[in-house]
Amino acid sequence: MKRELEHLLPADIERRSFEIISAELEGRGIVLPEETAPIVKRVIHTTADFDYAESLVFSPGVVETARAALRAGAAVVTDTQMARAGINKTSLARFGGEVRCFMSDPDVAAGAKENGTTRAVASMDKASALPGPLLFAVGNAPTALIRLCELISEGNLRPAAVIGVPVGFVNVVEAKELLLESGVPCIVARGRKGGSNVAAAIVNALLYGMEGGR
Repeated sequence: MKRELEHLLPADIERRSFEIISAELEGRGIVLPEETAPIVKRVIHTTADFDYAESLVFSPGVVETARAALRAGAAVVTDTQMARAGINKTSLARFGGEVRCFMSDPDVAAGAKENGTTRAVASMDKASALPGPLLFAVGNAPTALIRLCELISEGNLRPAAVIGVPVGFVNVVEAKELLLESGVPCIVARGRKGGSNVAAAIVNALLYGMEGGR
């Protein structure tokens, strides 16, 4: 069987991918809000998973709130080096921001061992001492998200926004629901799906939607 391949220049591949995504969403009868559509489509582009068209939840005003923080030079804190690597640091630096991840820090490992917690928990504790504004992007560890919610509830942290998209089975769904109930501006992938690549994709989509963001 002969297969017909599309012959595209490298610069056109992403554009064509988004055309396919838009067409498939239309074919499924899914109409996305104008404000959130670019973010949802970029996550689908990253994962090839159209479930995100329905599972991504945005608290009221979170897109503009997160972008305002990024324009103000917010640091983006991730729970994995993979998410950190996937975020477009050149785009972020245009607004004076940087990406921080403390998971590999020796003091984080030591603190986790001493307190009997995960390194993700210890890394969130360390991040809470950073000067604001802060945008958290959690794509792997539900324990990180749970700890963020605890810090918020205790009044020890007030992030500009939180991206809560950890993947897995243990406390993943519950951690995301806690975040949605926290009152903090947030973007959440309800259910078990998510990942560091999804967290990075959402941050990038926020950046690319800003003037001068790409």
